[in-house]
Amino acid sequence: MILKVINHPFEYDMKNLCTIFFPYEKIRYDGDEDIVIITEQNENTMLVDARVFDKTLKKVHTIDRNEDMATAMSVLLYDVLSELLGFKPTWGILFGVRPAKLMHRFSECYGEQGARDYFINNFLASPQKTDLAIEVMKHENEIISLSRENSFSLYVSIPFCPTRCSYCSFVSHSIEKTRRLMAPYVDLLCKELEETGRIAKALNLRLETIYFGGGTPTTLEADMIKRLFDVIKNSFDLSYLREYTVEAGRPDTVTKDKLLALKNAGVTRISINPQSFNDSVLDAIGRKHSAQQTIDAFMLARECGFDNINMDFIAGLPKDDLTSFKSSVNKAIELGAESITVHTLALKSSAYMVTRERTFDLTDRITTSDMVDYSNELLSQNNYYPYYMYRQSKSLGNLENVGWCKDKMDCLYNVYMMDETHSVFAVGAGAVTRLKDYKTGKIERIYNYKYPYEYIDDFDEIISRKGRITEFYNEYK
Repeated sequence: MILKVINHPFEYDMKNLCTIFFPYEKIRYDGDEDIVIITEQNENTMLVDARVFDKTLKKVHTIDRNEDMATAMSVLLYDVLSELLGFKPTWGILFGVRPAKLMHRFSECYGEQGARDYFINNFLASPQKTDLAIEVMKHENEIISLSRENSFSLYVSIPFCPTRCSYCSFVSHSIEKTRRLMAPYVDLLCKELEETGRIAKALNLRLETIYFGGGTPTTLEADMIKRLFDVIKNSFDLSYLREYTVEAGRPDTVTKDKLLALKNAGVTRISINPQSFNDSVLDAIGRKHSAQQTIDAFMLARECGFDNINMDFIAGLPKDDLTSFKSSVNKAIELGAESITVHTLALKSSAYMVTRERTFDLTDRITTSDMVDYSNELLSQNNYYPYYMYRQSKSLGNLENVGWCKDKMDCLYNVYMMDETHSVFAVGAGAVTRLKDYKTGKIERIYNYKYPYEYIDDFDEIISRKGRITEFYNEYK
């Protein structure tokens, strides 16, 4: 598609809003395509002129000098595209990752009711999504209040999976291709953990949460997992630790010896993620396990003493329908999962060539929206509450990902990470350390190499970059 930005500085907003309506399209700024959007500002007016295949629409807005210009131009573009396509995204013109954090900021300025009114009237968010943002904000604030000036969290990246799911955007690699890298990777990961722990102790920092993600951490053998836990125990002060999470996301990696290794190390929370309890859907997304294996893994975790288990689902997966999705969520509630996270499928670029029929076909977006609405309603009715939320670019219908939990079963790490409450020291391939200046809110990032072979080949550079943590805290103090 072509986006033309004439005589105004709101290109970033226009581009993100176009992505909401046309998630498959690559945006260019000149030439001719089937989709052309012109946005223009003159002295007293704003104009949006759009052509989507054979449909056209132009609207003009008279500028009120007291209004926010970026919001006014965004609303005008939203009005044009929603009318052309017959589709009104329920988050309105909002495209940010953290709507609850934005709600928090507006509530501080205008009060809760004023912030609610602003979301609905100015951002065009639906009352339902606005109220969801408010509820998430309140639960997040309870967790954020636990953090102190010297708090930090630890993220450990295990970028290996049994197979790669078709929807996956994470740095994860099939062990069929990378098994030979696992042992040297763990060797170096132990060294990075030791160095990170040394830095944290020298700075007198307080470790609040640990999170093993990936990939699938339980792809590692039990002895490798135990080794990593032992290094963490010996390298970090765990006396203030509130939460210890490991993603055992793929049930085909869950064994009793691995679960016992987790339990003996003091892990308090795990994820066993079905994504769906429909075997046809699992096959379509490249998962080489059955729904029954997920149930078996869940029950085995219960036998091993885990009483805080999360399950993930994705609304909008290929081959899934509303009836099947409802059945999956119902099953997780029946099993008694302490937390249930409902994601919306994020679309990959160049997934297929966009056609006129596909552009105006709302089936996927409506079905996915119905899935999300169903999960929100059912989980609320079954005494789960939304404790954290984020959104991804190019998600179906511009919908949200929400973590739901039973009372006091919130994942603290998820909130700290999403809110950027305090520093997160991250180790492993693809890991990104985020340093936070508690007083100014400044965030600085330290990137590890993305792929395991890069991590292994240039590990000395990884350790060298860790020195920036000490420099940052010394500057901050």
